[in-house]
Amino acid sequence: MNTSISKLSKLAVISFFGITFLSACKKDRTDKTIDPIPSATVGVYVLTEGFFGAANNSSITYYDIASKTSTKNYFKQQNGIELGSNANDLKQYGSKMYCVVNGTTPAAKDSYVEVIDIATGKSLKRIPFYDATKGFMPRFIQFHKNKAYVSSYDGNISRIDTTALTIESRLKVGEALEELAIVNNKLYVTNSSHPVYTVSNNASVSVVDLNTFTKLTDIPTRVNPTRISATNNGDVFVLCKGDYAAIIPGIARISSVTDKQTAINDANVEILKFTGAKGFVFGPYGDEYLKLLNATTGLPGDLFVTDATKILTPYGVTADTFTNNIFVADANAYGAEGKVIAFSATGKIQFEFATGPLPQSAVFKYSYK
Repeated sequence: MNTSISKLSKLAVISFFGITFLSACKKDRTDKTIDPIPSATVGVYVLTEGFFGAANNSSITYYDIASKTSTKNYFKQQNGIELGSNANDLKQYGSKMYCVVNGTTPAAKDSYVEVIDIATGKSLKRIPFYDATKGFMPRFIQFHKNKAYVSSYDGNISRIDTTALTIESRLKVGEALEELAIVNNKLYVTNSSHPVYTVSNNASVSVVDLNTFTKLTDIPTRVNPTRISATNNGDVFVLCKGDYAAIIPGIARISSVTDKQTAINDANVEILKFTGAKGFVFGPYGDEYLKLLNATTGLPGDLFVTDATKILTPYGVTADTFTNNIFVADANAYGAEGKVIAFSATGKIQFEFATGPLPQSAVFKYSYK
């Protein structure tokens, strides 16, 4: 009798732990976060800056690929309000896109980051970029480990929690900050020259440790660094505009391992950007080409477009990493209507669509498996 009870007890214990183990395994499998896999690109959002000096000049154009229809001022259509004045950057992170609205003046306190649902184009939150006394004048945005980092003309990097959608910390790193890049758990941001904001160090790139959100160092560069972009292998390229007189423009290369400038090449270009697997440079006013940036030499290389398509005024470029198509924004001689031309990775036109004035960056809407 005691033996039977003992055997039954052992079976009960084994059964209990077996069920518990299987339940745990099942829970482990269902609790894993699986990123959705895109099946097609169904739409394209394009930030259009609009003409500087006009109130509420910026907008977002939406292009529906299936119907081949372009809707200008789509943000206002979906939300009933204007996007704002002097929007300067639009990027995707997860299911949201973040639009950096620079505003008009610090005193106007009309600076913010607009967070928008990609699926609907609806505003989720307008994050103010001002305090009781002044606007921060935000410029560009990048993302890292569920945080968004925004550069501002006031010299601060603002860190946004992408769940709470609030600014959780601000770090003073320099002056007249422009573009930023993130690589190897570090943030690199340009300290530019600016005619309005007081600048004492207009020839450096500031480096921030993102693990501690503290400034590490300033890397000396040529005067007036404005654009910065990182490659997939960790090199950081910086466009230095010079002083428009004795100091000529150039493209610097920085090692994200040593945080030192390793090369500088003279190059008169307007915009520098790595997007997807390619680097691009735009020619200056009067010589407005779109060329590939040779990541080995750090110099402009071949023309990107390989067919007869003409780009009048290249103003922005964004890669769709699902299709590998390259979307080039054409400001159309700074006219009232711009356009975006979609090219294959080899530089051949796929389609084009009309936008509002001065189109630049794009965000893509996908369907999912």
